[in-house]
Amino acid sequence: MEQWAEAERGRFVLWLPVFMLAGNTLYFSALTEPPAWLGGAMLLVAAALSAAAWRRPLGRAVTLAAAATALGFAAVQIAAAAAPPLLHMPRRVATITGQVRAVETLPSGLRVTLTAPALDGGPALPRRLRIRLRPEDPATPATGDMLRLRARITTPPPPAYPGGWDLQRDAFFTGIGGYGYALSRVETLGHAPPDTIGARLQALREAIGGRIAAVLPDPEAALCATLLTGATAAIPEADRAAFRDAGLAHLLAIAGLHIGIVMGLVFAAARVLLAASERATLYWPTKPIAAVAALAAGGFYMLLTGAHVPIVRSFAMACLLTLGVVVGRRAVSLRGLALAMAVLLLIAPAQAVGVSFQMSFSAVLALIVGYDALRPALARLRGAGTGRRLLHHLATLALTSALAGTASAPFAAFHFGEVQIYNVLANVAAVPITALWIMPAGLIALALMPLHLEAVALLPMGWGVAVVLWIGRSVAALPSAVVAVPHAPDWGLAVVALGMAWLGLWRTRLRLVGVPVILAGLASPLFVRPPDMLLAADGRLAAIHAGGTMFAQERLGSSGFTLDAWRRMWATGPPRALPEAPYAGLACSEAACVLRRDPAGPQAVLLLSPPRRCVGDVLASLEPVRLRCDDPVIIDRFDLWRDGAYAIWLDRGGVRVLSDRDYRGARPWVPPSPD
Repeated sequence: MEQWAEAERGRFVLWLPVFMLAGNTLYFSALTEPPAWLGGAMLLVAAALSAAAWRRPLGRAVTLAAAATALGFAAVQIAAAAAPPLLHMPRRVATITGQVRAVETLPSGLRVTLTAPALDGGPALPRRLRIRLRPEDPATPATGDMLRLRARITTPPPPAYPGGWDLQRDAFFTGIGGYGYALSRVETLGHAPPDTIGARLQALREAIGGRIAAVLPDPEAALCATLLTGATAAIPEADRAAFRDAGLAHLLAIAGLHIGIVMGLVFAAARVLLAASERATLYWPTKPIAAVAALAAGGFYMLLTGAHVPIVRSFAMACLLTLGVVVGRRAVSLRGLALAMAVLLLIAPAQAVGVSFQMSFSAVLALIVGYDALRPALARLRGAGTGRRLLHHLATLALTSALAGTASAPFAAFHFGEVQIYNVLANVAAVPITALWIMPAGLIALALMPLHLEAVALLPMGWGVAVVLWIGRSVAALPSAVVAVPHAPDWGLAVVALGMAWLGLWRTRLRLVGVPVILAGLASPLFVRPPDMLLAADGRLAAIHAGGTMFAQERLGSSGFTLDAWRRMWATGPPRALPEAPYAGLACSEAACVLRRDPAGPQAVLLLSPPRRCVGDVLASLEPVRLRCDDPVIIDRFDLWRDGAYAIWLDRGGVRVLSDRDYRGARPWVPPSPD
């Protein structure tokens, strides 16, 4: 034990952000809102432990772990308490007045985000509204404009199924109160110049996007605007799907690759300019100066593209690396990653449950550990001659894609229900073009915009984007480019994350224990069974899973997003209409569909017309059921209205029913029951 502790000296500090993440997860897993004093009480308990046990190594470890867990819990609890309360949006058309905070270009028009909106002349609301304008509206609103329009507003929709992506939670922590679409043309009441840094940056993003759209056609303009401003809304859905299916979605999510290219180009340019001066070369610390210049450029690029989670993590690590260059010491990459994770869990704790946070940190951990382990082999591969250097470059590209893609695949599979097979092939072709062609041209275009000469660089940038777009479409069209995978339970994802941390953060052979832990997490879908029937919260969609096939009952106005979320959760193909002939325990008539997984087991009945009698063990309907039954469980339109989506399991021991409200509990982002 002492030998192991000596060999792992200095590594325990890397686990502190993991314990912070555990505290964060503890908060989000609760079914009721914890008392406001609980986070502070946990910190006080950790302080008391430190006073009693700090002198012993094990006591220090326990104390630090407890303090980090309490800090992660308290940070997200404070963020929830500081968020504005939920809005009760009227179920009707309203006249909305508000100031534009952001304008986004969509494939079919514009979308504005209004701050301090007022409905029908009432008081200003504490949350923002996001409104899609009419496609034929000629208005061109800008950040700072005061607008008035008539629109239909709805609150953020609940999860598509119990345990699904919680858009209401995301909207709660980001200050969004509702979404809607305009029914009238926009009326501009006035304009106020941007008076905050955030507003000025948003106005700058919109100006850059407009200049790009004036030079390049779609979809090249949308992709170039994404790389230079972080605005992704204008990308056509077909192209977005092609990038995702080809494993190139990370090129659209501004992150470490992009800020690394920007800082690398600025660093190289600064070194060349300083080398042109003999005095600077002889007397100035040119390398630290170039590193600081690159860091400043990276910071500006981070702010310009919206300061999202992946790029904030990358910039935090870049700060540590730059400090190492300035003081003449090599920065420890894992410590930089741990520091970045701790900072993000403090300033944006709600991001920890999002796919961006999880994929970003898992990919970087794999890259750091993987390159450290394979550095001798890569050194042997690199040698003299153009051929060896080209081979080394291709090997590093393939290794980077394989490491990052493999580490982030479990999290992508959990959130999206699929994995990409040819991601290494696509990245080997697309990443060099992005790094050596597209991004340099984009930076030159930004530099030329004050002179109105951006077209000189934007046109070549657009050509490069067209090539990458062709690569994405071609790879996505290959056979079996995307494979659907079964949905993993929450605990399975947590086990995978723990196994990755164990494998990556320890130094000795004990780290190999993380491999079976990861495998256990990956096998978690084998230990749970997806529901046999799902009912949507809006009462317009129901689906049955029988024999590996999804059968759907759709009403007018049903949600395509919900249907796609169900398909991904069940890992099936496109939904089919309810069968006319019996299929895998499912028998349908004009009146109802009866599902029975086991001849001797319970049965679920999905009503297609008003019922005449109580049948089955569970009776489900998208319409109100007026029967009064003592035996079957009844789920109808009113239950969906009160409790959200429902999931139904037919087990050998009976029927199991779970509503979205039961799954999420009473939390600040869950609207209260309308009863």
